[in-house]
Amino acid sequence: MLFKSLISVAVFTAAASAKIFYAGVAESSGEFGVYSQTKQKGFGLPGRFGVDYSFIDKKGIDVYVDQNKVNLFRIAFLLERMCPLSYGLGAKFNETHFDYFKEAVDYVTKTKGAYCILDPHNYMRYNDPSQQPMTGSIIGDTSDKTAATTAQFGAFWGELAGRFKDNEKVIFGLMNEPHDMKTSLVIQNNQAAIDGIRKAGAKQLILAPGNSWTGGHSWTEGSDPSTQLTQLKDPESNTAFDIHEYLDSDFSGSHAACAQSVTKLSGVTSWLKQNNYKAMITEFGGSNTTQCASMLTDFIKYMDANDVYIGWTAWAAGPFWGSASACCTDSKQWGSLEPTSKASDGSPGLYETVWLKTIQPLVPKQLVWSGMSSVKGGTVTTKPVRK
Repeated sequence: MLFKSLISVAVFTAAASAKIFYAGVAESSGEFGVYSQTKQKGFGLPGRFGVDYSFIDKKGIDVYVDQNKVNLFRIAFLLERMCPLSYGLGAKFNETHFDYFKEAVDYVTKTKGAYCILDPHNYMRYNDPSQQPMTGSIIGDTSDKTAATTAQFGAFWGELAGRFKDNEKVIFGLMNEPHDMKTSLVIQNNQAAIDGIRKAGAKQLILAPGNSWTGGHSWTEGSDPSTQLTQLKDPESNTAFDIHEYLDSDFSGSHAACAQSVTKLSGVTSWLKQNNYKAMITEFGGSNTTQCASMLTDFIKYMDANDVYIGWTAWAAGPFWGSASACCTDSKQWGSLEPTSKASDGSPGLYETVWLKTIQPLVPKQLVWSGMSSVKGGTVTTKPVRK
């Protein structure tokens, strides 16, 4: 079974004092600039940094860390920019693109002292992000001659992890939302990535996704459930599961009305407890309605009350959203969780109406601010003053 050795008396002692060790926001903009209405393969690649895409706005990170006292960011990037199609997926990178990405990660972790999830926002696909999440070949699909192999995916993660192995505040998020594929292949790809990371000498926390958009509500359901991820093995016993969960009618995060209660997580929560696993919920969200405010509050309190959850990031901030909304607005332009964001009519954006109003009061007063990212968390404190 996976990571049986990670649960100990010390872990339970730590959990008793703080169940949520990491809390913050997802940074979405690194995956921008590639959408093509005609599914033009290669459209927007490699793209112009600062024009077509970016990773973070440093001033926004400052607000979240210095004012809001959060300690976790999830920074999205595209595999096709890190590993151009001319190279193929693997250990050869576009070094200019990597340098831009590393600058963002270093700002979060070294300058601000927070933790950072590296997020390949590719849905377990590679070679055509023109209409994500549906385009591109499934990684490891041996029936598709154009698909990148599982071994290539492992090589990619080995290279990326090797470059960050000395940064203890990095967290390796293996893949955003695998879907419409066999769970056995999700497991194979996850295992190849874990093996590559550990072979590179990186010991930090890994987040392994499930199938079916890594949805919490569906984790234990269907004929090919994500419960099969018990097959994963990590020699460092430092892997948690990466879960996403939205509160709208179809769990997509696209609708303004909240309709699904946090009880939809009961199945995956029970599975995590039964197997002595931990998880982070790295995408969740709701609109600025009164109903959603109440349900988001219940959602965050649920994570805090169940010590299988060690952290969370809300969806989403990012420098390129403008008045558009990352989540939960029926395509209305109500802004994002970026601190400077406003709705299209100039009224307060979701940063003010959702983050500050609903989420911020529920950010733990004490979080982990030092030490290697870990499934066990660490010593929690108020945010230290950085010199």
